Amino acid sequence: MKPLLFPVYIVLMWLPLASCQEQASNTIEPERFCLSDTLQKNIELATVQADTVRNEIALSGKIEANEDKWIKVFPVVGGIVESLKVQLGDYVTKGQVLAVVRSSEIADYQGQLSNAASTVKLAEKSLTANKEMFAAGLATEKDVLAAETDLDKARADLKRIRETNAIYGASGNALQTITAPVSGFIVEKNVTDKMQYRVEGSDPFFIISNLDEVWVIANVFESDISKIQVGYDAQVSVIAYKDKVFKGKVDRIYSILDPQSRVMKVRIRIPNDGYLLKPEMFAQINIEYTEGREQMPAIPAQAMIFDHNRNFVMVHKDHCQIETREVEPYKTIGTTTYIRSGLQEGEKVIARYQLLIYGALNN
Repeated sequence: MKPLLFPVYIVLMWLPLASCQEQASNTIEPERFCLSDTLQKNIELATVQADTVRNEIALSGKIEANEDKWIKVFPVVGGIVESLKVQLGDYVTKGQVLAVVRSSEIADYQGQLSNAASTVKLAEKSLTANKEMFAAGLATEKDVLAAETDLDKARADLKRIRETNAIYGASGNALQTITAPVSGFIVEKNVTDKMQYRVEGSDPFFIISNLDEVWVIANVFESDISKIQVGYDAQVSVIAYKDKVFKGKVDRIYSILDPQSRVMKVRIRIPNDGYLLKPEMFAQINIEYTEGREQMPAIPAQAMIFDHNRNFVMVHKDHCQIETREVEPYKTIGTTTYIRSGLQEGEKVIARYQLLIYGALNN
């Protein structure tokens, strides 16, 4: 029996050893997650910074032309509009013809100009004759001096009437040419073709405005008046450009309330690159202001990840040490999110492609 028991003993000894080797092979550590070189170059890192907590007020209003840059073009003589060259909203350049009018007053000024020119010619001939007569002993020096005085007076009258015609834009045939004194947009027009008008009490024919900068007039309710100060930042959006935000500052606070709507007006100045903002556009305005002196960690709002009713950020230490960390946001103002707990000042969070990294680490 002993020769038979020996092989069985060997088998029993080998089984535990084989089992241990199999367990060892099954406990290999999983591969560590690291960012690839390409992803490391493309992600954006944001440093957590302590920032004074800001709040915002949502207001409504409308775009208006900057009245400080309005140029009103009035008719200087009465008459009839012979030809209208521009329309409301047109862009005009300095010196461009806006309208041509026919006027009896212009005809009178042109007649005066013609008479003054004739008077100058007669005075010149008279002076020449008196000089010749003085040389021949037929006239006195006093006669020559009188002729010179008459010529100087005639020339002064001619110069004055020429300047008057130039101011009135007289261009012959009793016509006045109204030109643009500056470049800009026609934001108001109170004239029509063939219209007859008088100068007394007349509204400006045109109002030209430079729209490089516009105003936003916002309505502020009584409960929010104390929260707004001159110099506060404002973000403005309009229906025409839903994905674009225009930035400006509160420039003036009108210290009176509208008796009907019970709102106070606030003026915001905004640079108008490309003339995208047009007068009378409806606007939504967010004005930011500080909440006392409280400070909290702040990060870009785009760095936040919302999943399973919880908020996370991806904390970056190096390309192989990335932590998914739950945070408690306090509020988001514009592009900034304030964090109540979960982050410390100086830490770095991923603000671009963070969703891709979150999915790789947590799925």
